[in-house]
Amino acid sequence: MTAPARTRTSDDLIRAEGPVLAHNYHPLPVVVARAEGTWVEDVEGRRYLDMLSGYSALNFGHRHPALIEAAHRQLDQLTLTSRAFHNDRLAEFAERLAALTGLDMVLPMNTGAEAVESGIKVARKWAYDVKGVPADQATIVVAADNFHGRTTTIVSFSTDETARAGFGPFTPGFTIVPYNDPAALEEAVDENTAAVLIEPIQGEAGVVIPDEGYLTGVRELTRRKGCLFIADEIQSGLGRTGRTLAVDHEDVVPDVLLLGKALGGGIVPVSAVVARREVLGVLHPGEHGSTFGGNPLAAAVGIAVLELLETGEFQRRAAELGVLLRDGLTELVGKGVLGFRSRGLWAGVDINPAIGTGREISERLMREGILAKDTHGSTIRLAPPLTITAEELRSALGTLERVLG
Repeated sequence: MTAPARTRTSDDLIRAEGPVLAHNYHPLPVVVARAEGTWVEDVEGRRYLDMLSGYSALNFGHRHPALIEAAHRQLDQLTLTSRAFHNDRLAEFAERLAALTGLDMVLPMNTGAEAVESGIKVARKWAYDVKGVPADQATIVVAADNFHGRTTTIVSFSTDETARAGFGPFTPGFTIVPYNDPAALEEAVDENTAAVLIEPIQGEAGVVIPDEGYLTGVRELTRRKGCLFIADEIQSGLGRTGRTLAVDHEDVVPDVLLLGKALGGGIVPVSAVVARREVLGVLHPGEHGSTFGGNPLAAAVGIAVLELLETGEFQRRAAELGVLLRDGLTELVGKGVLGFRSRGLWAGVDINPAIGTGREISERLMREGILAKDTHGSTIRLAPPLTITAEELRSALGTLERVLG
C-alpha cells in the first residue's frame, strides 16, 4: 500500500525552489497557498493582511467575486483565438477602456513591460511618419530613478545599476533627465524628440510624487515642442491614487497611456497602450503584434475590471481611506518613521535606518501578520487592496508602530 504523500511545509517549499528557480527575486519567506479579499493564508494556515497587493495588480483584492465570475464564465466559452481572428469580447473591452480614459484607440498586450515596449515603438513610428524625424534619429526623454520594466531596451534607460549591470550593450535613443525638474526637461527636448515618457508617480523609487504643476508642465511642454506625452500608469493607475488615473489629479490627458497590473484583476496578465487615434493609427498590419494580446479571457476579465471602475466606488475608497493612511503615517513620524509620501492608498515610508533596513522591517511585519515590501534601503511600500476596511488599515498601522517601537 502506497503511503500518502507528505504535505510540504513552507520551509520545504522555499528550499525546493533554490535549485530549480532562477534567483531573480528575493521574496519574503512566506509561502501563500490561499487568498480572499485583503487576506492571504500560507500552507500552514497562518493568515496575513496583504499591504502590497501585487504592486497594484490586486487593486480589487484577491479573487474579487465579479472578476472570478467573469473568468469562469469565459473559461466555459473561449480562451484564445490569437489575433489571426476576431473574438467576441475584444471590441467591448477596447470601447470601455477608451471611454474610461478619454482616449480613442487601444493596443492590447499582456505584461506591463510589453505595454512600455509597445509605447516606445509607437512613439518612434509616429515620429518618423507624422513628425518627420529623420530615419533612426528619434529619441525619447525619460526620468532618472524610473521603473518601466526589465527588458533589455527598458533597462537601457534605467539608472538602477542592479537592473543594468551585465546586460549591455544597451539600446540607444534615450535621454535621461532628473525627475520633477521642468528646466532639465525643457533643455532635453529637441526637434528629434518623439516623446517624453514618465511615471506620474514613481512607484519603485519609493512612491515619489512630483510637485504640483509638474504634470501640467510636461503636458504643455510636449504640446509646444511637438512631441508625445507618454504616461506610464501601470502601477499608479486604475484607482490606486484616489482617481482613475494619477494624471487626473492635475486634469491632464496624455497622448499615450500605458496600463497593466490591475487591468487584469490579479487573474490574468492584461496590459494596454491607449492613445489618440492619430498616434496609434500609425500601426499597420504586420508591424506589431502579440499572440495572447487581446485574448478573449483577458478581455472578459478586463471588461469586468472596467465595470468596477466605472462605478467610481474604488476611486472614492482610495481617496477616503488614503486620508486615514496619511494621518496614521503622520503620527508615526519621529517614532521610527523619518518621512513618507502618499497619495490615495499608496505610500512610500522612510524608516530610520538605526531601526532596520526596509527588508528587516518587512520581515518583522510579516511575523506580525502584515505583508509589505521594501525598496531602496530603509524605505517600505504600502499599497493595500482598495477593498481594505478602515479597521484593517488601522490595524496595519498599529502593527507598523509596534514593530518600530
